[in-house]
Amino acid sequence: MRECSKSIPRRLTQSNFALRYFKGRGIDIGGKPDPLSLYAHLFSGITGIRVWDLEDGDAQFMAGIADESVDFVHSSHCLEHMHDPLVALQNWLRITRPGGFLIITVPDEDLYEQGQFPSTFNPDHKTSFTMWKPSSWAPRSVNVLDLVRRLGSAARPEKIELLDATYRYDLPRYDQTRTPIGECAIEIVLRKAGADEIAAGGRVRSAVQPPAELRRHYNQYAADGRTLKAANAGAPPFQDSTEL
Repeated sequence: MRECSKSIPRRLTQSNFALRYFKGRGIDIGGKPDPLSLYAHLFSGITGIRVWDLEDGDAQFMAGIADESVDFVHSSHCLEHMHDPLVALQNWLRITRPGGFLIITVPDEDLYEQGQFPSTFNPDHKTSFTMWKPSSWAPRSVNVLDLVRRLGSAARPEKIELLDATYRYDLPRYDQTRTPIGECAIEIVLRKAGADEIAAGGRVRSAVQPPAELRRHYNQYAADGRTLKAANAGAPPFQDSTEL
């Protein structure tokens, strides 16, 4: 319950969410009744968020949302309700501009469903998820790493993390998302690569030089490194163990 809200204190401690992932205009797929927009003022890079929920259409296809029209897609615990998670992610990637991000959380099957599927805690779940394991007890289990790989070269994983810092493994079978702190999920952050990056087989560096004032500092770092190496020429590093 309120899984997006639970994520906010954790995300505020990770600078990438404010500086890179939540930047520009986004869409919050399946956002009701706990939308990211409640906390948009905490992430200064957000310029707008649209909530997309049942009344807007099928989140698996995102019909009516133009290709490459949003800077980021956020979806908290919605993908497990899709009939085909791969098709859903393909469409979520489709609407994201190159350089933009998908920030998605799904329940981890061992932390949430806990050995029973269909899910006793949420019978509308159509798929269970695990980060990766060679076999699963669940009949409709999806390995997140395999799922991301199937998205193709435009989907570049930035972060895939098991969110169990507030999970209590010593409790008997219980829906820990009902507690104020319990996260039982996998968080996935994907960056959409542009055509130039895909063609190059990796990140393409900017050709734009920083201002002269900044170049002085960067060049000084390099000069300091050369000076230190020259001063220690012929002396192997990490050999001096004399008392301080």
